[in-house]
Amino acid sequence: MSGDNVSLYLDSQIRDWVLFPITVVMILVGILRHYIVLLLQSPPKKQLRAAIREQRALVRSNVLRATAGISPLPPTYYKPISQYLSQAFADGTYLKDGPPQADAPSTPPNPLTDPAAMDGMMAGMKTQMVMMVPQMVIMGWINFFFQGFVLIKLPFPLTLGFKSMLQRGVETPDMDVRWVSSLSWYFLNFFGLNGLYRLILGNDNAADSSREMSTPFAAAANAPQGGQAQDYSKLFKAEREHLEFAEGLHSWVAKDADTRILQKYGRPIPTS
Repeated sequence: MSGDNVSLYLDSQIRDWVLFPITVVMILVGILRHYIVLLLQSPPKKQLRAAIREQRALVRSNVLRATAGISPLPPTYYKPISQYLSQAFADGTYLKDGPPQADAPSTPPNPLTDPAAMDGMMAGMKTQMVMMVPQMVIMGWINFFFQGFVLIKLPFPLTLGFKSMLQRGVETPDMDVRWVSSLSWYFLNFFGLNGLYRLILGNDNAADSSREMSTPFAAAANAPQGGQAQDYSKLFKAEREHLEFAEGLHSWVAKDADTRILQKYGRPIPTS
């Protein structure tokens, strides 16, 4: 018996009491999960003034050397600023903990001792639990009440390679591949509702099912955290080398501006 000779007729009550409820429940659970995740997120902690000063000093140096080729600063201003920053980085002036001590061990900071990092890891674990538990409950609900149900027939043809994906829980080899079982309908909604969530909740929403494809530890790493600890003493050391290199490439954008303007407008260039 081939699949072309098999005809199924679905009761309309399956559509009203199985198909629609599963879809509506998954949409509502996704929206509820999004707002629960927002409630679990702790407000960002205020940074210390010394930490902000440390970061801004590095940004200031980056901007200074990034514009060295077309700098708006003349050499009389650019070089003193560059040399001052280079010396400050060497002395550790901008480090939030002060200049490094000569006898202090040069060990990288341990993220497990950083309260901000621990809070971020715990927030990631809580977020992952909020994402996993509702889906496990919904899957158990579908398996208990609607196991073996055939819910809908897709209106377009498919190859036999989709049969295992669309007919999970229904061991019928002669059924047309376009029929969809209840468990497969759950997975189709699981991955297919992301566009609806983005339309309702925005692009950066916590209902996106792609987050659930990772492990709890990966989710904790991807969750919003307070910034990771960075060794600014090494960053400042590298920035000093970049400043010295950029200082040799410095070019003032207004150099010989009067000569270039006269040449552009065809005026004779005065000679001294």
